Amino acid sequence: MEFFYHELDKDILILSADGGLNADTADQFVHELESLVDAGVKKIIVDCGRLDYISSYGIGVLVRLHKKLAKHGGDVKVAAVKSMVLQAMRIMHMGEVFSIYPNVDQARLSFRPRDAK
Repeated sequence: MEFFYHELDKDILILSADGGLNADTADQFVHELESLVDAGVKKIIVDCGRLDYISSYGIGVLVRLHKKLAKHGGDVKVAAVKSMVLQAMRIMHMGEVFSIYPNVDQARLSFRPRDAK
């Protein structure tokens, strides 16, 4: 599992996950993201376009990230989820926890204030 970060719109962090997210890879993911949240990042998009597998533990990590961001007034959005990963997320009702978008651009636009054009 590899993670790639880049900023978008100056205050949105895009996290591109490559490979799988499970108990073996989640510790690094959690440590890095919690450090970023503690440093003040409040808007994160997890780009799942290259995420091939997610376990229930990996989904739990995303929920943990969502809760930590919400506590700091932020939000996490999930984008470009492949069908197998999306199926796992739907089975666990993750659409009720965080927003899932078909691509990063739509997730990015959802962070805009409603009155912005």
